[in-house]
Amino acid sequence: MYSPRRAVRGTAAAVALLLAAGCANPGVGSDRDDPTKPVTLKFWHGWSAPGEVKAIDGSLARFEELHPNIHVVATGNVSDETTNQALRAGGNDAPDVVSSFTTNNVGQYCDSGMWTDLDPFMARSHLVKEKVFPKTLLEYSSYEGKQCALPLLADVYGMYYNKDAFEEAGIARPPRTMSELVRDARKLTKKAEGGGYERVGFMPNFRMYQNSPDRLFAQWGPTYFDGKGNSRLAKEKTVPEFFRTTGELMKAQGGYAALEKFRTTFGDEMSSQNAFLTGKLAMHLDGEWRGLMLDEAKAKFRWGTAPLPVPDDRPETYGRGFLTGTVAGIAHSSKHQNAAWELVKFLTADTKQVVRFANAIHNVPSTKAALKSPALDGDRSFRTFLDIARNPYSTALPPSTNGGQYVVSLRDFAYKVEAGKVPDLPAGLRGLDAQIDADTLQSKS
Repeated sequence: MYSPRRAVRGTAAAVALLLAAGCANPGVGSDRDDPTKPVTLKFWHGWSAPGEVKAIDGSLARFEELHPNIHVVATGNVSDETTNQALRAGGNDAPDVVSSFTTNNVGQYCDSGMWTDLDPFMARSHLVKEKVFPKTLLEYSSYEGKQCALPLLADVYGMYYNKDAFEEAGIARPPRTMSELVRDARKLTKKAEGGGYERVGFMPNFRMYQNSPDRLFAQWGPTYFDGKGNSRLAKEKTVPEFFRTTGELMKAQGGYAALEKFRTTFGDEMSSQNAFLTGKLAMHLDGEWRGLMLDEAKAKFRWGTAPLPVPDDRPETYGRGFLTGTVAGIAHSSKHQNAAWELVKFLTADTKQVVRFANAIHNVPSTKAALKSPALDGDRSFRTFLDIARNPYSTALPPSTNGGQYVVSLRDFAYKVEAGKVPDLPAGLRGLDAQIDADTLQSKS
């Protein structure tokens, strides 16, 4: 299930901390411990909702049944900031195994040395990561060849749509291309008497809920960095296409100012006043967790799920989407790294465990075998997201040594573009590249 903790991924506060982490000198742990000897491991994670905590505690209990010599003490609701402070300080109070919801910052975890390289542990366990984990998930849990984390469930983004509104507008199926999205959004938009809106077809504004620009931009499959790690958004031909499409969506539905005014009437994303749930949106970008929430809220309309549309000149990529998720790793300062590996391996690579955990918190499983498991729950609407996760065109944000700061910079730039405050897009993108590169350089100093 979706938890509010996901909404804070990539925030400036977390990024600022991780930039500081690049200068850390993490304590040296040990991979010479005997994992068959009695030991207590400290596991820090970010889950906080009662159902999530129950699920992770159940997972740890199953692990201890398989490894009666290893006792795990779990601490939940731990932020990246707290974890990284503890890892920089080292000592007996630091965790052995850590998890994070901030995949944007994997580059920092690996580059700082605070999370240990897992490849030697996988080699000794004869675990071939390419056979176990989908390619995209491996990419967002590694940096420059260093696999310092492994995926622990995934979040997948697609489209929710109001079937009743589609029927009313005479639309037979969800849009598959961006031009169809613009066309259908126009048809589905309903103006209110006296001005304003009753309903918007598709809200493109970047400040709304999960509408961080990188999530819709993933439908173009952009390349953020060149081979030297320099930002190349000014050279990326899909960037103007992306902003042109969001601009067309706004124009087709009344323009940025009117849409932004309507957006301010929306209730909280996680509340019963969510704009899609209350019928103010006919189509909505969101993650796999939303379906369960719609069922629990007893939505008063028929709804369905589909992949987000793709550019008109790339129809073969339809079915793709944006992927992110939780990652788990071993603290470099841990003196029980072999025992810690047994826990990480169980949580991330044991098919039965991954399926049970995915079912418990309604997230997408993160191994190839689990994605195909007949024991995996999920009705047709949820399986849309499983298909997106398996799609070879689906993408995740690339890791960077500056953590998620480049995503924050892109988001802030996108705010200006949608508001018409970037009169020269190429020049603005060159400035954005320069800013991202400067942040990257600072993180390495």
